[in-house]
Amino acid sequence: MTVRRRFRSGSPAGHRHRPWPLCRHCCGLALDLGSARTRAWIAGRGMVLDVPTITFPGAGAVYPVQRGAIVDVPGTARMLDRLLSPRLPRLTRPLVVVTAPVLDGPAYRERARAAVEVLRPRAVLTVPTARAIALAAGADLSLPLLVVDIGAHLTEVVLLVDGLVFDARRTALGTTDLAGTTDLADADATAEISEAISTMFTSMLRQDRTSLTAEALSRGALLAGGGALRPDLTHRLAGGTHAPLRAVPTPHTAAIRGAATMLRAAHGHPSARGTSPPGPGPLFR
Repeated sequence: MTVRRRFRSGSPAGHRHRPWPLCRHCCGLALDLGSARTRAWIAGRGMVLDVPTITFPGAGAVYPVQRGAIVDVPGTARMLDRLLSPRLPRLTRPLVVVTAPVLDGPAYRERARAAVEVLRPRAVLTVPTARAIALAAGADLSLPLLVVDIGAHLTEVVLLVDGLVFDARRTALGTTDLAGTTDLADADATAEISEAISTMFTSMLRQDRTSLTAEALSRGALLAGGGALRPDLTHRLAGGTHAPLRAVPTPHTAAIRGAATMLRAAHGHPSARGTSPPGPGPLFR
């Protein structure tokens, strides 16, 4: 199913808390909570985490993020506490930037902020994943840009105009759907994802009363996420869309790298000082 919208706990053994940074207010954390993997970047240390998004409340494993939605806030909080609390400087309150799927809206942002509270943040800022990807790619945000993010459980196609989300589509398909039991099943899933993306492109073109989508598509869509590492998928997608595609370098980590870039620029944002801005700004929500 495709959805559209238009816009304008404890320390593990062997880990010790890091010493205070020279500036306690400079402690920062970028976080990408994916359905399959969770990645974290700490200011001054780089990427410190790239692990499966999983928690263990009892005898079995639980996946707290599914199809791009946080379905278990306490489980997500336990996971973050276990993985990140030992890696953060003691007694500091980090500024946290969290990537967010474009079409999950306020519900995702509210759940993400609730889960991150376990880290005692000074402030939590959320940023659209598509914008983070564009920054990681060094894209020219003064021009209309199409971003295709093929994740583990979710694929989003987003049109950015002046760096802001102008239009977006999504489908609940991703790279986990490519793990077929046979070559035929795998090929069928590849075709389904490719066709879903082509359909989203067509829908955006038809409903855009401007020339922005066509302009962005003519220059080439930016391809990111784990799906960009699948040659079978990218080849089929290029043939099905008849449009140029530009893969982001190391596309599976583009979102966290872009969030880290935003973190470096975030300290002057009103939310970082503990006050809420009057409305959505160009960088954060």
